[in-house]
Amino acid sequence: MLTLCWILALFVSGAEVREINLPGCSHVEPQIWYRAISDEEFVLQCALPDRDVTHIYSNSIRKQHKVKWFWHQKDNEPLKAIKESSNPALQGDALWFKPVRESASGVYVCMIREKIPCLKIILEVQTKKAAKCSGYDTNMLYLLAGKGNSIACPGTKCYSHVKKPDVKWYKDGNQIKHRKSRQSLKLKHNEIYLNPTYDKDAGIYVCDYILYDNTTKWTVRTAVTVEVIEKNTIHPPNFLYPNGVVILEAELGKPLELECRVQFGFERSLMRVTWKRNNKENTKEKLNQETSVYTNGLKGHTLLHVAKLNEVTERDLGSNFMCFAENSVGNASAVIQLKRKQRVFLLHVLCSAISALFGFLLCTAFIYQHWIEIVLMYRSYLVHNETAGDGKEFDAFVSYAKLDSSESDSTLISEEKFALELLPDMLENKYGYKLCILERDILPGGAYTDEVVTAIKQSRRAIIILSPAYVSGPSIFELQAAVNCALEDKKIKLVLIKFQAFQEPETLPPVVRKALRILPVVTWKSSISAAPDKKFWKYMHYHMPVKTTK
Repeated sequence: MLTLCWILALFVSGAEVREINLPGCSHVEPQIWYRAISDEEFVLQCALPDRDVTHIYSNSIRKQHKVKWFWHQKDNEPLKAIKESSNPALQGDALWFKPVRESASGVYVCMIREKIPCLKIILEVQTKKAAKCSGYDTNMLYLLAGKGNSIACPGTKCYSHVKKPDVKWYKDGNQIKHRKSRQSLKLKHNEIYLNPTYDKDAGIYVCDYILYDNTTKWTVRTAVTVEVIEKNTIHPPNFLYPNGVVILEAELGKPLELECRVQFGFERSLMRVTWKRNNKENTKEKLNQETSVYTNGLKGHTLLHVAKLNEVTERDLGSNFMCFAENSVGNASAVIQLKRKQRVFLLHVLCSAISALFGFLLCTAFIYQHWIEIVLMYRSYLVHNETAGDGKEFDAFVSYAKLDSSESDSTLISEEKFALELLPDMLENKYGYKLCILERDILPGGAYTDEVVTAIKQSRRAIIILSPAYVSGPSIFELQAAVNCALEDKKIKLVLIKFQAFQEPETLPPVVRKALRILPVVTWKSSISAAPDKKFWKYMHYHMPVKTTK
């Protein structure tokens, strides 16, 4: 049944108060009775009665989402759900009346999910006359900082037939008790004594006491709002900016903001800051002005007052703009004069030259860092297909050292795996090139040397995977053959990959030794993955022939 009540409560929306039925609460008896004085601030908490309660409300937003409030004036009237409004206001687990009216009297029902299924609270609001209040104290106190002050409970001045009730005090929802750590705060004769008073003593004080009317136990609750103040300042306003007369450069036709910062000492009376043109307040021509106030606690306030000119005119250049400030002690003023801002041609030329140089250096650095990507992009869109009609069958011949499994390092990618798997995966599958790998693309049966030379001549590039095993093994013949073919056919170019570091054997043919020194080398690092955005593969793509791929 209570679950159904919650579902009904969640669907209440729109107006401030809507009728609703809570069958689970119909037979629940009231558990708390409150009396309040009309036209004063009052707070009602959704909490079960507790003799040793240490706090009477919480402003937690999390708790506010869990609490549902309902209300009716009489038992025979339907319940109404209380939603967001200015009065009463939902704050945390409490309802705040600012102020509470006689019309707020009635039965209040609250629910807290998983804690309080149904709590009925009786609230009776009486006028000061009906409550027989005599000498009712103010509900707003201004206490002087650093001095001794006292806070009396206004509600004790009502219900004269009750003698010396025991008052419980709460500040910002928490019960006030005498503590050794705060010797300056004492509770005497149901009043709070502060000597001295600190700025942290400001807040909302709530006082409760018990009143028995026949057999009903009422809690009389009243609230006092305390503000801690300083003595009113004895100083006039102090200008932080401008100070005296300030000349400000301005450009014709451009918008301009005139700022005025003024420091005021503490006082409760009004402070005023305004801009005047030529010491006159012209009602026909009102300057667009805005004020921002920054509090300095008990030291006072700083006001930032801004006048906005939509565009600077010749008349503005000939005017004195006066910032005028006053308080209860006196007044002060400061002046801003506008001066035409001269356009310095040399400065503009210098700035333009520096900007151009900076842009040039930035572009140069960018090109240096990303030149290979720029070249590849240029080749992709603007350069023609250089493979068309050249009579070549392959884009590249791949030469590598054929190792026994016992010779390879299992922790690194082997030359054979690199040549047979990684290279084809990237150059063929990614970039659309056609590679010539002897073991894969040439049928066995012919002479090895003839097959190598024929395959190289049918290729546009010869990719040589260099390693210690390569330069000291039989595969070096393929490099020598590739060099000789490249010397005969200018369309054949060699791409050297330094797969592992090596030393050149003394037995290398001179033509091979010279090729290793003058030809560009792309270095493979064992930690590099086969990702297409890595530098290694971009360099490989750069050295391959320009080809239109699909």
